[in-house]
Amino acid sequence: MSTHAVAPAPPGPHPVDVRPPLRRLVPLSVQHLLVAYAGMATMPLLVGTALDLPEDRIRLLISANLLVSGVATLLQSLGVMRVGARLPIVMGSTFTAITPAVLIGKEHGLAAVFGATIVSGLVTSAVAPWFGRWLHLFPPLVTGTVIAVIGFSLVPSAAGLVTGGHGGAPGGRGLALAAVTVVLVERLAPPALARFSVLVALAAGTGLAVPLGLFDGSGVAQAHTVTAPDPTAFGAPTFVVPAVVAMLVVQLVNMVESVGDTLAVGQIVGRGDDAPTVVRALRADGVATMVSGALASFPVVTFGQSVGLVSVTRVRSRHVVALSGFLMVVLAFVPVLGAAVAAVPGPVLGGVSLVMFGMVGAVGLRILARADLTDYRNLLTSALAFGLGMIPVGAPDFYAPLPPFVRTVLDSGIAVTGIVAFTLNLLFHHTPRFRKDDAR
Repeated sequence: MSTHAVAPAPPGPHPVDVRPPLRRLVPLSVQHLLVAYAGMATMPLLVGTALDLPEDRIRLLISANLLVSGVATLLQSLGVMRVGARLPIVMGSTFTAITPAVLIGKEHGLAAVFGATIVSGLVTSAVAPWFGRWLHLFPPLVTGTVIAVIGFSLVPSAAGLVTGGHGGAPGGRGLALAAVTVVLVERLAPPALARFSVLVALAAGTGLAVPLGLFDGSGVAQAHTVTAPDPTAFGAPTFVVPAVVAMLVVQLVNMVESVGDTLAVGQIVGRGDDAPTVVRALRADGVATMVSGALASFPVVTFGQSVGLVSVTRVRSRHVVALSGFLMVVLAFVPVLGAAVAAVPGPVLGGVSLVMFGMVGAVGLRILARADLTDYRNLLTSALAFGLGMIPVGAPDFYAPLPPFVRTVLDSGIAVTGIVAFTLNLLFHHTPRFRKDDAR
């Protein structure tokens, strides 16, 4: 009888690094793509419309944005050297940049917007290590509050999808249809199908929207089969100081959001909620934003939808997100496929988005629960950060009388929440006067 001990089996790969079989990988990736597509197309559409661009130029902006978002998602999920979080994070253009991009475009042209985007990306990459060193100043009190506001502040955009173009009653039916489908599939389906709950909800909602008259597929017939993004269509990027300053402010807001989303995804998947990962994520943000400006697009940031989707489906593989990034690149060159994705009825997409954004908010609250809220200082910090951060959501014109430069920051509830929570936490817990335990 042998007395030698049997060596323990080597641990398997982390679920983040596991590549699902192709039969599951493709639909899981399409699920991410469908959830994120509306946000990716909306930002360039709004900017192009505000600048009175012709339809062919708006289509070029959308194609460029899809291309950049796909490349950025691949970089963030797969990583290259010390760039990229290597987490299941979808990247896309940020709504924070809409107002500055429109103002800069009207004053100096879109070439100045793209030049400012390049500079802001360069600065983001350069300062990423400093954010990593400050990560201890972002405890659960701060990050939980910021992530919760990220989710809840996006809910109105989901409501806009529900009612936009269809009226309140059909939108309400679409909302109920999609949200209930997600809940039923998640509760009743076997685990293998529950991973596809959002995809099933989108498919079922779209199918039932046809007899209700809520489905419009005319855009598919009108779309070009194949095209190519053209970065030269708007001229070479120009570098105008006021435009660069405005976009740097936008990028500061984006960095706060990226830190929160990266930490949230790290918490969900059980890996990557640490300083080195945050630094790599911010570097990817910076590199992707530089590339975005060079390819005639806008700053990119982590998409909160990916946080919600990973939490709902519990699919932690970064390879799923990487394939969705590849599919975005394909859509940039095949507009007819993009039109097919865009044909998902707004009420259905809005209902699913409501679940996703609500899930992001719930993840934030779960992280916030790790803070000691019996300490009055922590409770006050979270309360003020929530209250001030939700002002732009409930009263969008609250800061209208202020200069545009100031409004760029204050109109973002995420930025306000981050600034308030960070400052008060610093004041109450990292200054000599308040080190003594004086909690109420």
